[in-house]
Amino acid sequence: MVKFEECLERLEKIVKELEKGEVPLEKSLTLFEEGMQLSATCRKQLEDAEGKVEILLKQNGKLQTEPFEPPAERALRK
Repeated sequence: MVKFEECLERLEKIVKELEKGEVPLEKSLTLFEEGMQLSATCRKQLEDAEGKVEILLKQNGKLQTEPFEPPAERALRK
């Protein structure tokens, strides 16, 4: 499986190449298709990570899960 960072790096390169507008149509389509596949892979990996990043809290004698909230987002809500 491709690492998330590698996938994202390749996706960024594709976007930059397409934004230049100097790529022939045929290659643009190939790059676009690769980019869409990479985007789907990155999204799936993020969703999987989000599902794993849960904090277990013990409330009223029962274990409950609570979605992980980065400290920066928590501070914004206050």
